[in-house]
Formats: sequence, C-alpha cells, structure tokens
Amino acid sequence: MKNKTRLFSLPIIIALFLGACNLPSNNPEDASSTAAAQTVEALLSATSAVGTVTPSLTPLPFPATLTFTPQSISTNTPSLTPTTNCNVAQFITDVTIPDGTIVTPSQAFTKKWRIKNIGSCSWTGFSMVFDSGDSMGGPASKPISTLGPGQEIDLEVNLTAPATPGNYRGYWRINTNGNVLVPVVSGYQGKSFYVDIKVQNPITPTPTPTPTSQTAQVILNAIASESGTLYEPAAGTPSTILAGDTASNEIARGYMSFDISTLSGKTIKSASLALAGCSAMQDPFTGSLAGIWVGEVQYALPLDQSDFNIAGTGIVQLTSLPGPIDVKSYVQTRATEGKARFQIRLHPAGPTDNDGAADYMSCNANSVTLTINYQP
Repeated sequence: MKNKTRLFSLPIIIALFLGACNLPSNNPEDASSTAAAQTVEALLSATSAVGTVTPSLTPLPFPATLTFTPQSISTNTPSLTPTTNCNVAQFITDVTIPDGTIVTPSQAFTKKWRIKNIGSCSWTGFSMVFDSGDSMGGPASKPISTLGPGQEIDLEVNLTAPATPGNYRGYWRINTNGNVLVPVVSGYQGKSFYVDIKVQNPITPTPTPTPTSQTAQVILNAIASESGTLYEPAAGTPSTILAGDTASNEIARGYMSFDISTLSGKTIKSASLALAGCSAMQDPFTGSLAGIWVGEVQYALPLDQSDFNIAGTGIVQLTSLPGPIDVKSYVQTRATEGKARFQIRLHPAGPTDNDGAADYMSCNANSVTLTINYQP
C-alpha cells in the first residue's frame, strides 16, 4: 500500500517540474526553481529505489534440433475427374441397308441401325424422330423400348423408296421424354444417324440365246445280206426273217443288221425300230410259243449257225404285231462304243407247239426301218 501512495504522487511532482522549466531563465526566482528541481530529482531517486519492479523472465522452450520438412511443389497436373453424362447414344453399325444400297423405285424396305446407350441414365419413354432429308414415307416418330446404360438396341423403321431414280438420304435422331435431342457419338455430326439409298430402274437382263442344237435324222433299212433266219435244227440261212416255228416244227429265229457306222461318237436324240411291215402266220403270240421276243445282239458277219444261241439283251416281248419300239439307249451304247452295226434278233419266247403248222412272224429286210435322230 505505501509504495502505491508514492507512485500516485509522482505525476504531480513531474507536472510541477515541467511548469518550473517553462519559466523565464532571468526570473529572480531561479534560485528557488533550481532548489525545486533538485527536490524533484531527489524524490524521483527515492521513488526509483523503492518502487522499481524487476520482471522475472521465463525462457521459452526451443528445440535442440531443427527438423526440415519439405513442402510439396505443384506441377500444375490437372486431376482427372470422370464426366458423367446422363443421356448419350452411340452409333454402332448399319444392320440392314448399308449406305449406297441400290433399290428399285417404290420398293419397300426396312432400315435398321444398332444404337448403344453410353450415358449414365436409362432411356424410358424415348423415341426416334425424323430430323431432315428424305423421309421415304417413314413416321415422324417411333417409340424406343426402355434401354439401360451400356445396353444396345436395334432401331428399325419401315420405309419406301421414292418413285424417281436418284440418291436419297434421311436423317434420324433420338428424343428424350422431355423433348431433348440426344447426342450420338460416331453418328453424323455427333447428333444423328441416317439411311442412304440409290434408286435405280430394274435392269432387264439380256437373255442369252439358247444355242439351237441341230438335229439330223437318218432312216435305215436292215441290210439284207447281213440279215436272215437261223433254224433249230439247222436248215440253212434264208434271207427272209422269221420268228416262231415251221410246219416241220422247227424253231426259227430272225436276225436284222443296220449300218450305224456314220453315228460313231454322236449323241443320239431318239431311235425307233419299226416292224410295221412284218406279218404273222397263224398265231406265234399264244400257245407254247408264248409270243416273240425282240432283243439286241452283236453277231459276227457273216451270219451263220453259230449265232443261233448268241447272248443278247431283251428289249420287249411281243404279244401282237407291234408299233414303233424305242431302242434309243441301245443305239447310243453302240454309237459310243464306235460300233459299225446295230443288230436285232427276233425269237419265240417258248418251244415249238409241235402241231405241224407254221406259226411265225415274218419280216422283209426292206420293210424294217430304224429311224435315228442325232446331234451332228
């Protein structure tokens, strides 16, 4: 408390001192001022001795070792932040009608595009809409089925080609349920996809003329000197051609030979054997004779008894005097083989009837014909 009183009187003493200093120096009271100043000095010294407070300094903690921590330096490398777009499409391919497809005037066709949803939102209530170009009779818009992110869909539309020949193109876009057009990556100008066709009148092919194959015809008679009859038992070789049995109950077999040497290697179109000039004695077609066989044989010339049982190929068994007999395949075989002769044998199908009466079919070489049509 005593120290506080002395400190309180200190300002008063200072004020008195300053006032004394402002007085003129030639004042007769200089001696008293000097004394007053000395008094103030003495008071200040006493106050200083009594009231001076020495502060206690507390040292701050200081680390013994300084550790340097480097700071990261910016290299101005931007960080990549994925951009998420809600509605974005991607054109994948033309499924049908590639660009430049040729169609005929007014031809109906179906155009199909493959589109992928590459956005982050599902497509619900979306539609494909005609944008510009040639509509080709397509609708103004067509709904698109709901499509999730990452899914693909084939968008198709039925169109009709214009009636006038030329090049035509129509552009289509995708519209959201909020009537906002969707960008199309890889599409035309990044926004649409199109159908591109070329209309042409149908080309009438020029028919290739079918080469007319010329056909030649030859009508051959049996060669009398190479034809005739053989009997069993042997009884000579008459030129008359008989098939059946005789009044002596002999079996008769008739042979005919035709010259086909000019047909070697040719293509046979048809071949017909006509026996219309033959006649029948009694009835060689019934009874034990059982009809007359017409067969194809190959016998060596001249005709002799050794050819009576020569092997042959049956063509037809007659039960009456015949009409034309088709022998095309047999003539073709011999022409392909390059044979000079086509030969026929007539013989009864059964044994003699032993009735002592002649039952036979009789032919004359000049009345038997072989008509052949062939390609020269």
